[in-house]
Formats: sequence, structure tokens, C-alpha cells
Amino acid sequence: MLRAFGSDRSSPAQWSGAYPALVFAVLFVFIFLLHLPLLQLPYFWDEAGYYVPAARDILLSGSLIPHSTVSNAHPPLVMAWLALWWKVVGYAPLVTRTAMLVLAAFSLLGVFRLAERVANTKVAVASALCTALYPVFFAQSSLAHVDLAAAGLTFWALSAYVEGQVVATVLWFALAALAKETAILAPLALAGWEIIGLLAGLLARKSVLRKLWLNGSDPKSNIGPVQRIAALLIPVLPLGLWYAYHYAYTGYVLGNPEFFRYNVAATLSPVRFLLALALRLWQVVGYLHLWVLTLAMLLAMCLLPPQRDAASERSRISFPVQMVFYVVVLTYVVAMALIGGAVLARYMLPAVPLVIILSVSTLWRRLSYWRAAVACVALAFVAGWFWNPHYGFSPEDNLAYRDYVVLHQDGERFLEARYPMARVLTAWPATDELTRPWLGYITRPMRVVRIENFTLDEMLSAADFRANYEVALIFSTKYEPGPAPWDHWRTWTEMKTRFFGFHRDLPPAAAAKILGGRAVFSEQRQGQWIAVIELEHIEEASRSPSGSQLLARFPQPTSRWRSTLRR
Repeated sequence: MLRAFGSDRSSPAQWSGAYPALVFAVLFVFIFLLHLPLLQLPYFWDEAGYYVPAARDILLSGSLIPHSTVSNAHPPLVMAWLALWWKVVGYAPLVTRTAMLVLAAFSLLGVFRLAERVANTKVAVASALCTALYPVFFAQSSLAHVDLAAAGLTFWALSAYVEGQVVATVLWFALAALAKETAILAPLALAGWEIIGLLAGLLARKSVLRKLWLNGSDPKSNIGPVQRIAALLIPVLPLGLWYAYHYAYTGYVLGNPEFFRYNVAATLSPVRFLLALALRLWQVVGYLHLWVLTLAMLLAMCLLPPQRDAASERSRISFPVQMVFYVVVLTYVVAMALIGGAVLARYMLPAVPLVIILSVSTLWRRLSYWRAAVACVALAFVAGWFWNPHYGFSPEDNLAYRDYVVLHQDGERFLEARYPMARVLTAWPATDELTRPWLGYITRPMRVVRIENFTLDEMLSAADFRANYEVALIFSTKYEPGPAPWDHWRTWTEMKTRFFGFHRDLPPAAAAKILGGRAVFSEQRQGQWIAVIELEHIEEASRSPSGSQLLARFPQPTSRWRSTLRR
């Protein structure tokens, strides 16, 4: 069947099929050594806010519905995987990150297998290398999130799909959807593509368009379009059963109402959709040095003829397989622009490696020195681990997340050592870091007063209640490299604020002045910062609000809601 799809079989062996354990071991050792300095870091942002607490609930109570944080209806497969590791090995960040690296290596094996099936072993090796080194994939490899695992299972499903393996296609797509619900997008999109191909075949049996579909390109195939469509739709059933179970226990299908509002209801705006669509397109073709690879591919495709080996030219990835890749990539770009309150790059992990495979295959086909080109791309990706771009991005997309964790370790250890009994004014996720010692930042819980962020409005509001806390822990909640030329355009700033939660945190000196205190600790790392502010209290009992007034001003559920808003 691979020959029918136009795959190159110049390699003497299909390594992922003949030696899968060996390939997996090589991939795991490679990424484990790369992540070795990161394996004992405490939990970061959404890890601490949702995924680790949800997995811990499974470990301690066996409940698939989290109760130590507000449920957002994510399927429990990855959290159960972590709970299993903790049960067998022990609860520690090292265990958590090693368990996630196992999933990352399995995902890379899926990339390798898919690229080998649709191209050849040389392309597979280069594609797996580039994927492993791509900053977003690298950073996510050891973080306790669900997106990379769902992407990896999707690659295994796509490999089975292009090979015509019906049962394996159902299995891998079902597992991908149980890792994260948005993974169901790929089989649904391909089912729609198959239906279009079926109709095209009925309307024009000899049409050249039929060769755009896998089944139409192989007249000897014994896998019919109806079987393919069924294999792509069956994975909806286990996901539907999970949602039925979640509804029976919580009364909600797609998470709590605030989660649904943030990720779906509040995103259905034409203007926001167009802005998010542009961001999603950038994330699959140019984000964090990905443009180095895609630009090289475009130049090679436009300027250079195919290279020749022996008597024939190097073959491309067949058009039916390319169409499968394009359908999946386009579906994720459009769907993730339509839903999802935070436009995070990790949501595009099922799409980006497909772009990498297509690009590497083009370089192999058209460049005589394609290995040198791939090496340059790999170096650019590694540079992206350390170099923060000149535009706003999420720290979880490269090693900026390590800077965040180290800053919070230092600040919160100082806070615990100097003010162990103090009431601390701060925002999520530090509220969780200070109240849950098992997240790895402190040794015992501290009392906190919660605010939303450290903007001017929040600081002025907090100043009215300064009798209710003794110190404040403030930090950068967003990475901003400084105002770009377009940031001076007021309309652009307003749109970012309205649609993407943009805000500017006050620097420590300004915050200290508003709160009536002084900064006793501060630290910075590549655009991120943290500070501890000690208040100079003046006892004014008449200005101290009652307990109910304090709760009204600083609602306690805020941190849990914030931690479950991002998908």
C-alpha cells in the first residue's frame, strides 16, 4: 500500500517496524539527557493549577473527577498515567517529568514512524530530530500537560490510517481523544474528507480528483471508504462516554460554566477569530524559528529541481498523504482560532510536526546538501530554547518557564523564611504555590489574600484593604519584551485586552508605593521578575473590612477558576 501512496522505499529497512524498542530507547535517552537539568523543577503554572492536583486526586482517592481543583472536563488518561507512576515509584517532580518524557519519546516514535511510512528513514530521522528540538515540543516534553501526549497518539493514528490499518486507527484516535478532547478534531476532519472523496467518486468515477484520496489512489486496496469513515467516527464513542460520566457526577458536560464561557462563549467573535487565525497560522509556519525551516522549504521548492539518485529522481510524499496532512493542519488552525480563550502554542502540537515532516521531505528531495540545511534548522531551534522573541509569548514555549520557576522558588523561600506567619497578598498561580507545599515551592502552607493580577486597578483596590495582609508577593504574570511600534496603536492594545486578556503588571517600585511598603526582595531573569513587598502598617481598625467584605473583594474561587480556564 505504501508503494501505491508513492512512498520512497530507498531505505533498506523500516526501523520503526523492525526495531521499535530500539528506536524508542534511543529517543528516550536522547531527550532525557537534554532535560536532565530540568527534571527536579517544581510544577509550573497550569501544572500546579490543574493537571498535578487532578492526578493527585486520582492517586489519593481514585476519583477521575478532580475535587481539589475545579473540573474542566479534560479526559483523565494522562492524569491516570501520572498517578500510576506516583503509585509505583513515588510522588516527586523527578518522577512526574520522567513519566512525561516517556510519553514524549513515544510521541517522537510516532513522528518517526509516520515520516518513515510516508517518506523514508532519512526523512524520518531528520523529522524526529527537528520535532524533538523545536522549542515548544522541547519545553512541553517534561511538563505535566496533556497536549503533547494527545499529539503523539494522533501521529500513531495517522500512521495507521495511511497504512489502511482500521483497528489500529480506531485505537490510536480513541486514546488520543481520551488524552485531550480536542484530539477528536483530526479523525472528524478526516472523516469529512473521506465523505467528500466518496461523493467525488460517485459523481465522477474517472475524475483525476479521486487521486487526492488514499482509497482513490490505490484501486487494489481492499479497505473501502465506508470502513475508513467508520474507523474515524468510532473514536467519538469513548469520548462521549467520558462526557456522560462527567455530566453524571458534576452536572456539566464541558467543564464548569466559567471554563465554558472563557474557552467557547467568549471567543465567538468575528474580529477575535480573524486575529486568532493569524496567530495560529504564525504558530504552524513561523513561531520560534519555525520560519527557518518553512522558508527553506519554500525556496527549495520554488528554485530547485528534484535531486536524482541512480536512475530516478527522489520522490515526494504522495499527494493523497499530503492532503491528509493539510486537512489536519488546517482543521487545527481554524478550530483553535475559533475556541480556546488562551492562544497557546502547545494547542498546535498535533499540526506542527506534520509541517516539519513535509518541509524536511522537500529539503531531502531538492537539496544535495540537505543534511547541512537540517543541521542549521536544528541549531536555530536550540537557540530558540534560550532566546526570547521580540514579541509577547508564553514562557511555557521555551526555557523561559525555568526562569519563572527559579524566580518563584527564590521569592517564596525568602517569604517563608522571613515571614512564616504573615498574610500574603498575591495572585494565581502563586496562591497555589504558597498554600500547597506538595507543589514543591515551600515546606508548609501560608495564608494568602488573592487578587487577579498586578495591574494599576488591582493594586489600587488592594491598597484599600492593606490592613488584612502584611506582605505582598508580586511577579510578572505575562512576558512582555517591551512596547513594540504597533503597541502604540491604541486600537491594537484595546483589542489585545478585550480578546486575549492583555494587561501590564506594575513594576515593584510602583506597586510598593501604592501599597505603602518597601521592596525587601527582588529578582529578574530575562524579562521576568518577582518581588516581596513589606508593608508599613498603620493600625486603623475603622478601615478594616469585615470578613464578608474581604471575601467580596477577593473571592476565594478566583485562583481555581483561573487555573482551569486555559485548556
